[in-house]
Amino acid sequence: MTSKKSLVAGLFLLICLPGFAQNIQYGVRPFYLIEAMKEGPLKSKLKSCVDNTPHRTSFSIAHRGAPLEFPEHTVQSNQAAALMGAGIFECDITFTKDKQLVCRHSQNDLQATTNILLTPLQDKCTKPFSAANGTQPVVAECRTTDITLKEFKTLRGKMDGFNKNAKDIQSYMAGTPSWRTELYSGTGGTLLTHQESIALFKQFGGKFTPELKEAVVPMPYMGFTQEQYAQALIDEYKQAGIPPKDVFPQSFNLNDVLYWVNKEPEFGKQAIYLDGRYEQKGFNAAQPEMLQPTMQELYLKGVRYIAPPIWVLLTTDGNGDIVPSAYARAATDAGLHIITWSLERDGPMNKGGGWYHQSIKSAIHSDGQIYEVLDVLAKQVGIKGIFSDWPATVTYYANCMGFN
Repeated sequence: MTSKKSLVAGLFLLICLPGFAQNIQYGVRPFYLIEAMKEGPLKSKLKSCVDNTPHRTSFSIAHRGAPLEFPEHTVQSNQAAALMGAGIFECDITFTKDKQLVCRHSQNDLQATTNILLTPLQDKCTKPFSAANGTQPVVAECRTTDITLKEFKTLRGKMDGFNKNAKDIQSYMAGTPSWRTELYSGTGGTLLTHQESIALFKQFGGKFTPELKEAVVPMPYMGFTQEQYAQALIDEYKQAGIPPKDVFPQSFNLNDVLYWVNKEPEFGKQAIYLDGRYEQKGFNAAQPEMLQPTMQELYLKGVRYIAPPIWVLLTTDGNGDIVPSAYARAATDAGLHIITWSLERDGPMNKGGGWYHQSIKSAIHSDGQIYEVLDVLAKQVGIKGIFSDWPATVTYYANCMGFN
């Protein structure tokens, strides 16, 4: 009898075979979401595509792979995203103690996304595990700069999450949100360096969207400046022979984006400014003219892509319908291409969704409205692509609507 481990190994062998693009599949989730929709033209259109042949689309961007069910930024998570037809893949980039680029969402998230606390490397953490005590939550902080690249590669990925009230390490690590799953993380995921991610995504036939993450350690770090950090990202694509047109470098730091625009213009023309100004006091998506720089000023500086979270782009009208925000209209009017993040990261939508849908909570009542939101973003806002924690959902929509 074939073992479960053999079946899983066979699945990933299939994914890695040459020409596996013909094996792209949607799985069950898109059909579940469509069935949950209210009756209407959009549901009818999506149902009409049930027999379409799945194909890869750059509209579908894998957000850290497929972290709804797989440990983020791992080989396995990205293999799953490729199988679901994602056309662009993300490596969030930070660096190790020896200044080597690796894929992690944050420089100091190893305690929540890997097994480091179960290894001797815990002793090297900036803040080794200390159990919750009374009203004091767990203390734990493990940075990529606490360890070398060689040590980093000994770790295994786990589902992102932690229990801040835990009394022991095992309980701390068992903090995965209830609406995600541990089904595919039993043996942990294989971590990636940035260079390894380039090779993997190239094998998929996909494009690349690396994000330069903010360093937690003071910069310059051991002589490693912010500009050298930004340049190191680009250099690894040059070394791998990747055409600039296939790379969409991202950063929340506008200075990083402008560095690429001015110093690496072939890459910079597709650099994405991740707009984090929603965190500023008084931010209002209905008043984009108050932002500094303005949309027009960003364009004049050479920025061509802007990427705020989903909620910044949407609002509701007097009838309670979901419509584009003034921010979205201003970005389009300025000539900026819009990409947004992240679909399927809020969990069940029956209570209005979470942080990513906060501006339209009053209009959200079921999981089926994921496709309503996506349709407004695609057809009314005019986004060029969307990050998703489960790329098949977006791939199905893009294939059905004829997006490349």
